[in-house]
Amino acid sequence: MAPPITLVSRMMTRLRLVPVALGLAIASLLGIPVLVFVIVSTALIPLWIGVPAVIAAVALSRRFADLHRSVAGSLLGREVARPYRSIGAADNWVARFRIAAGDPATWRDLSWLLSNIVVGLITNILVVALLLGGLFWLLTPLWFALFVPDGGDIQVLGFSVRTEGESWFVVPLGAAELIFWSWVSPRLIWLNATVIAGLLGPTEAAVANTQLTTRVAQLSESRAVSVDTHASELRRIERDLHDGAQARLVALGMSLGMAEETVDDNPEMAKQLLAEARESTTTALAELRGLVRGILPPVLADRGLEGALQALALASPLPVQVAIDLPGRPPEPVESAVYFAIAEALTNIAKHGAADTVWLRLSYSDGKLVAVVGDDGRGGASVEPGGGLHGLERRLAAFDGTLLVTSPLGGPTVVYLEVPCALTAP
Repeated sequence: MAPPITLVSRMMTRLRLVPVALGLAIASLLGIPVLVFVIVSTALIPLWIGVPAVIAAVALSRRFADLHRSVAGSLLGREVARPYRSIGAADNWVARFRIAAGDPATWRDLSWLLSNIVVGLITNILVVALLLGGLFWLLTPLWFALFVPDGGDIQVLGFSVRTEGESWFVVPLGAAELIFWSWVSPRLIWLNATVIAGLLGPTEAAVANTQLTTRVAQLSESRAVSVDTHASELRRIERDLHDGAQARLVALGMSLGMAEETVDDNPEMAKQLLAEARESTTTALAELRGLVRGILPPVLADRGLEGALQALALASPLPVQVAIDLPGRPPEPVESAVYFAIAEALTNIAKHGAADTVWLRLSYSDGKLVAVVGDDGRGGASVEPGGGLHGLERRLAAFDGTLLVTSPLGGPTVVYLEVPCALTAP
């Protein structure tokens, strides 16, 4: 159970805000020369020297704003992103000037510099001033005894305090001011941080545009991966047909032709050739079944993903602990992708994992199909281009799926698969 928040601990938490407020107050004053530099640089544009001066001023204001973003992010507990367009990507000064002047974030920085001189300075100075004022009034008897000569007085809110006894009546005023400071100081800091994040962070339109751009890039990449995967699968099927079933059928045709020629003259030879033809037929049929099974396993079509994975676990050379909790059935393409991804993971474990035990977990939550395949082997697995795990990643990317691998040396290795999909009733 967490300990109760005492008055002392609360005051200590507030005291940590004082150096932050003091630093931000000083930074608010430092913003004045930055703003003046921007204004003077803009005024020099007709003399041409203003173009590089404006670019330098914008770069300086961005660095100054980055510092405040970092502080505001730590105070608010979230990152304040940079919304700028890149200036350095341009080839010449004019292009850089156009990017800097046309960036809405540049003008928002200028408005923030102006507001920060007022809002930032006032809010942060108040945090420091209220604390110092409360401490001063709280210790009034001490100041009176040490520094006020006999017959002297001090002024407190328009009233004169002439004796040490009267000075004790000021102590409750200091205590009240400290209590007020304890209440208002985090709110003043939060107000300033919110203003910083609001003016220096990206707008909702910019965030939506960034998300849209990222999503388009992801879809383009996943589409390219899907096309490449489809093409490679077609090449594999063509190669398997050419090297396997097609060769068997050619041999079958030759055997039948030779049997036809020798059936009258040498019946025994014809029988032998027919036996070879029957054997070639059996082999070709087995290879065709294996090829079809590689495209869509019959058990997956008949029993669904749960039954197919149970059969896959039983066929594994290693003991596999299976736990499946699916309230429905995923779409067939997702079933196929997840099935082959798990099959590849189990194959990798059997070949390279040196494991004694394997576990497989499959569940569905928050609109996502989640599979976890782990083993107690030697570890050290990683996603490398051209490797088996990279193939899994590419296969899942076509469905907006993700793959995460944790495999420290010495194990255990855990492969985490996640594919968004909807389930149908079982």
